[in-house]
Amino acid sequence: VDEARDTIAKIINCKPNELYFTAGGTESDNWALRGIANAYKQKGKHIIISPLEHAAMIETAKALKKDGFEIEFMQVDEYGVVNLEHLRKIIRKDTIFVGCMLANNEIGTIEPIKEIAEIAHSKGALMFTDAVQAAGVLDINVKELGVDLMSMSSHKIYGPKGIGALYIRNGVKISSIIT
Repeated sequence: VDEARDTIAKIINCKPNELYFTAGGTESDNWALRGIANAYKQKGKHIIISPLEHAAMIETAKALKKDGFEIEFMQVDEYGVVNLEHLRKIIRKDTIFVGCMLANNEIGTIEPIKEIAEIAHSKGALMFTDAVQAAGVLDINVKELGVDLMSMSSHKIYGPKGIGALYIRNGVKISSIIT
């Protein structure tokens, strides 16, 4: 397990202690969104995600909305690319989380994650990307992307099903989803 953690950490350019194994991409997505929402709700309850996210993100966002969080969707163009100007208009000081899939599994869009992260960080929000579809195809260097959290899944890169990973940048508070 330590060898696998070290190998993945080198590939995505993080420290091994920033990488957590999960039961798959769905659990990683869920933990990222719920964990940040619960850990940062004192700062705010505003969450922004792409409307083209995996169901793991959309359904978790719907559940958080029932718990009093405000969920807002970034606009995308006809190709599914996030409208950065719209994001600049809707992000606020109380935005705690911005989430956007790096590569969309249905339409093939590759999002400008680095630019989205810069906008998120300009307001003090954390940036998450679901890189499940990008792993093994695109460079998923977390430092270059500028993300605070990133999910991956083993079966998309010829590993076994039922294993995922969540990168959590050191210093990011995150709550457990299992108590």
